[in-house]
Parts: sequence; C-alpha cells; structure tokens
Amino acid sequence: MKLVGLTGGIASGKSTVSRLLQEEKVPVIDADKIARDIVAPGRRANTLIRKHFGDDVFLPDGNLDRPKLGQIVFADEQKRKILNSCTHPYVRLEMLKEVVAYWLAGKRVVVLDVPLLFESKLDRFVGTTVVVFCSELLQLRRLMQRDNLDEHAATQRLRAQKPLPEKVELADIVIDNSTDLVELKKQVRGLVQKITPSTLIWLLEYVAPPMLIAAAAYSLRIAYLHRTT
Repeated sequence: MKLVGLTGGIASGKSTVSRLLQEEKVPVIDADKIARDIVAPGRRANTLIRKHFGDDVFLPDGNLDRPKLGQIVFADEQKRKILNSCTHPYVRLEMLKEVVAYWLAGKRVVVLDVPLLFESKLDRFVGTTVVVFCSELLQLRRLMQRDNLDEHAATQRLRAQKPLPEKVELADIVIDNSTDLVELKKQVRGLVQKITPSTLIWLLEYVAPPMLIAAAAYSLRIAYLHRTT
C-alpha cells in the first residue's frame, strides 16, 4: 500500500484538495479531524491540556475553547510546543490504527492529510509528499475571510507555520491552488493517476510485509532450535 503525505499552509486549500481526493474514492486520513477527536472530554490529551493550560481554555461542557487556546499558542511558540506534546503522540497512534485498517482492507493508496507533515517529521513514513500552494498574499486574504480575523491575527497564524515556499522545496508534487475550483479539480485528477500504483506494484507491497514478518519469525525459530539442541 502506498502512503502519500498531503500538506500545505493554513488557508492554502489543503482541505479542499483532501475533499476532492475523497470524491475520487481515494482514502484520506485527516490528522485535523483526529486531533479534534482526541481532545474530547474524557480523553487523555484533554486531561493533559487542562493540566498545562488550566481551566480557562475549556468550555463549561468540558470541550476546548478553541479560539481562546488558539490565541495563546499562536502568540507563544513555547506554549505551542507544549500543546503539540499533549496531542501529537495520540494523533500519531490513531493515524497508525487507520493505516493498518486500510492496509488490511487491501487499499492501493492512502493519503495522510497532515498540516505539519514536514515539521513533525512524518514525511519520513510516506512514499510521496504533496504540497498545496498559493501565494502568501492570497493565503492571508483567504485566512482573514475564512476565520474573520484582522490582518495582525492572520499574519500571526501564518508565521507560526513553516513558510509555504520552504514546503514546496521539500515536496515531490506541488498542487497550485491560485486559480479556481475547476483548475484545482483537474490537478487533483492528475494527482490521483500519479499516486495510484499499478496492480503488480500493489500486490508486491501488500504481500511483502507479511512475508518479511513470516521469514523473520521462521529465522528466529530456527535460531532458537539450534540453541536448544
């Protein structure tokens, strides 16, 4: 099974690309959605956030007050790192569970939609990286419009992430989201063709892991028998 990492910058259009991939029947594991799920009341990450940030960043029902927490972490890099340490291990664990489930289901390709793909070093675990790009000016304008932010607050959020041009340099494939939805759909269809492995490659990738595990288990068994005889 081929793993593809999808990333971009805030308001660059990554989520739209992710949705279009799903419309093309490509399985997508959404790290943002998982991140929202693992901070629900009663979850371990929720408890850790309360421990480090206090009750002020929570609503009366126990859910996170996301705007208030966002104001804190986007203004302070150290606190942003603390928040990531509370959530990232649990996000990765849930992502791994979904990857295994898709592999068992025999999927040819799975896309990991991860905002901090390069920053969190998760690009090391995928075969192809895809970056959704647009100009910083367009990114800023979209962010202000989408989240109803003033220019200072929107710029603060942009500066909290690795600049898009740097991500483009690291990417295997770049999707340019500077025009319209029609053009974006065309690029996504081309992307699906590029990332979908042939039947032969898929079979090799699907069969190889259990064969390697079986071979390793057999070798250990033989070594054990030699030691005991």
